[in-house]
Amino acid sequence: MSTTLYHRGPDSEGSHVDGPVGIAARRLAIIDLAAGDQPIANEDGTVVVVQNGEIYNYRELMHELERAGHRFHTRCDTEVLVHGYEQWGGKLWERLRGMFAVAVRDAREQRLVLARDRFGIKPLYYRLVEGELSFASELDALPRGEIDLDALEAFLAFNVVPGPLSIFKDVRKLLPGQTLTWQDGGATIEAFARTGPLPARHDEDEAELVEECRARLRDSVRAHLIADVPVGVLLSGGVDSGALAALAAEESSGPVRTFSIGFEEASFNELDGARAVAQRYGTMHRELTLRPNAALLLPALADAFDEPFADSSALPTYLVSKLAAEDVKVALSGEGGDELFGGYYTYVADLLAERFGPLAARMRPLADLLPSSTGKVSLDYRLKRFTRAAGLPALERHHAYKEIFSADVRAELTGRRSGFDPLAGYRERFAATEGHELLTRLQDVDFGLYLVDDLLTKTDRASMAWSLEARVPFMDTVVSNFAFSLPVRHKVRGFSKKRLLRKAVEPLLPSEVVHGRKRGFSIPAAAWLRGELEPFARETLSTENLTRQGFFRPAAVHRVLDDHVSGREDLSRQLWGLLSFTLWYERHVEGVTRDVSLTSVAVE
Repeated sequence: MSTTLYHRGPDSEGSHVDGPVGIAARRLAIIDLAAGDQPIANEDGTVVVVQNGEIYNYRELMHELERAGHRFHTRCDTEVLVHGYEQWGGKLWERLRGMFAVAVRDAREQRLVLARDRFGIKPLYYRLVEGELSFASELDALPRGEIDLDALEAFLAFNVVPGPLSIFKDVRKLLPGQTLTWQDGGATIEAFARTGPLPARHDEDEAELVEECRARLRDSVRAHLIADVPVGVLLSGGVDSGALAALAAEESSGPVRTFSIGFEEASFNELDGARAVAQRYGTMHRELTLRPNAALLLPALADAFDEPFADSSALPTYLVSKLAAEDVKVALSGEGGDELFGGYYTYVADLLAERFGPLAARMRPLADLLPSSTGKVSLDYRLKRFTRAAGLPALERHHAYKEIFSADVRAELTGRRSGFDPLAGYRERFAATEGHELLTRLQDVDFGLYLVDDLLTKTDRASMAWSLEARVPFMDTVVSNFAFSLPVRHKVRGFSKKRLLRKAVEPLLPSEVVHGRKRGFSIPAAAWLRGELEPFARETLSTENLTRQGFFRPAAVHRVLDDHVSGREDLSRQLWGLLSFTLWYERHVEGVTRDVSLTSVAVE
């Protein structure tokens, strides 16, 4: 199991075996390089810990524990978990500021405790079969099982497998803010935290909120720079990553390293914004321009991701992580800013639909006549999505803006209809925030589900594939609690998004970055799949391959491909999902390997 996860920690490995219990860790050395190897135990060896992640308030906790009489043999954050567990037991987890997946062996009580951070930044899979518990940071370290057809159904709806499901029937994900305690042959799962909406600060002065926002971001960035190795920034050219680069530069004693990726297609190439930030702060900047080569790129992603995963922005994230890993071990990334501060066009659509939904629904026949563009989030794409969803209830409408395959099309693809509802987790989370403003509730759904299952998964796997630790300063209670207390008017008004955040970072960034359109590591998949990638897509989704694997009906798949190539509709996200699943299954279940050399797909 440990060898399988070598890429997550190539610097050292360690294990602890105590009767029927064995735990192991791979280490990417970031803090206390000399003495921080894992597992780490207490003085008499009765509490042993392994972790994946970083605890940013470990120094404060260490001082508190030393005052309580605990003696430390290292200056690393993992040992804080050992003595913190001794001191506070299950209350430890809510005191931690950071990202973590942790396993604690408590020999005195004959128990094993697993814990995952409140945001779900770090992954944690577990398998309970015939009285045996096994767990790991990635699925590849666990035994194979049957494909979970409900998980496949959810994948077709979202292009990711949402927790607690995994693609295999007998493996599940521990959810954010949960612990699993294994004792006397049984498992108990409990929640220790739930980040979400707070009472809105309606009466507070906007100028004071702007100052507070900037101060909180600075506090988080300062904490996320803690390391005994250089820290860089993955810079997309937008507000979120630009703010992180600016604050990191101001908080660092030397030049910050920044890394960006662009495309030959003009509407997707956003290197100018990244360069403007890099020049303003004198960062050591490197960038790549990406060329499409699906025969290498898509199999490389399938190799790196332990589950089917079809957010196409994983591709540039994977390559910019490779670029960064050549220079640094740690990089800051901007995930979470959109969900917290209102950065998506879907939030504008949510508010517009509340006012104009019935009218928009009547315009659907006209919108459906528009030809399909290959530009980034083109107007025709937005209008078609908006008019089709405008008449639905709020949560269903919000999902429909992003839905991959509808229930009817999923049934056509698989030949299967079941009572499983992929949106059940969304409904449960949405219901829990009754009484808050509608947009705040929808942001919370995205924050707790889409962000965890898609964006944080993408960033973790894409970065760890290159042994790079990605840190996400927006995912910090100092920032999230502030954002979740903001009234909607400070986030989205009319077509204006991230209103308060933009004002907070305006003194830090070039005007074209602050007031530019939404950025991000997205790719021109629609154009590629009508051009250079079409032959690869047809070969991968051939009748022979689909029939052999047995999950999708070839005729239904080929209709999707033909409709996209003809220009009738942009079905690039749907095709990316079908390609990603087929290649994932080929690599991780059938065991087929392809050449994934990436030397020819990008130019620096």
